[in-house]
Amino acid sequence: MRFVDEVTIHVQAGEGGRGCVSFRREKYVPRGGPDGGDGGRGGDVLLEATDRKQTLLDFRYRHLFKAPNGAHGRGKNQHGRGGEDLVLEVPVGTLVKDPETGEVLADLTRPGDRWQAAHGGRGGQGNARFATATRQVPRFAQEGQPGESRELRLELKLLADVGLVGLPNAGKSTLISAVSAARPKIADYPFTTLIPNLGVVAYKDAPPFVMADIPGLITGAHTGAGLGTRFLKHIERTRVLVHVVDLGSVNPGAPLEPYHQIEHELRQHNPELAFKARIIALNKIDLVVSPEVLESITAAYRGLGHAIVRISALHRDGLEELLQQITVVLAKTVPDSEADET
Repeated sequence: MRFVDEVTIHVQAGEGGRGCVSFRREKYVPRGGPDGGDGGRGGDVLLEATDRKQTLLDFRYRHLFKAPNGAHGRGKNQHGRGGEDLVLEVPVGTLVKDPETGEVLADLTRPGDRWQAAHGGRGGQGNARFATATRQVPRFAQEGQPGESRELRLELKLLADVGLVGLPNAGKSTLISAVSAARPKIADYPFTTLIPNLGVVAYKDAPPFVMADIPGLITGAHTGAGLGTRFLKHIERTRVLVHVVDLGSVNPGAPLEPYHQIEHELRQHNPELAFKARIIALNKIDLVVSPEVLESITAAYRGLGHAIVRISALHRDGLEELLQQITVVLAKTVPDSEADET
């Protein structure tokens, strides 16, 4: 399945049906009055969040979405049927923006969240509506109103409890495949992960949580370098960040350099990311030349004040402790959707 997280679409609500000009034609009623019915209302266009979709692929090759028009009124005071609403399903976490101003129009963060993207046109009134004591034979009716038409920018920001961040080839894909059913591409060269991967992790009796493998970041990512800002935005929705550090490439003389490099990119992209809870996973412990070097690097990271776990995702060492730390930290954090309500 192709991952698409940004699209521009055009939505068109249905037109209202026109009112009818009609007069009663019955035997023994030579001068029947007006009986033209009203036109039906045009259908609305609605966006609805669903957890059945993880990408905006449905909108990649089709950009125009039009709701049905309302039916025209008919004689004998028969009103036209209203046009059915057009409901477009989008993944949970979809932002709806004005493509010109960038204004956020809707943020669909929960399954079932709905937003009315375009209002259907009102149906026209039939001539029966215009009959009065002084105007008993109205020979006119209203036209239906056009439906609302607009362009929308859809941007998907994945909703995940835990986000794995780190330099390319740090072992994030190996880690998520070891603790969940996710099967990302894994290879011994950088940038094998070209799309965010999601996996559901179940640990003992703790509630299951969603983990996201964010593609590797490099210096200048916040300005678009490497995979750039396209995937940095997905980190904004996570509750906990797990820094995956490749011990096999750490310089013992400057062990914190990978961490500070990633932190700089996160803060430059969005300063609010500095307030998210963090766990540091020192990965590839099997590649460290000596226990002394490993302990020296670990001590340096302990000074940052975050929980530290030493693991080997490839050999599945230390994963039990890592999952335990994650569940503990998650229990102390509040999902963004709940924080917005308080």
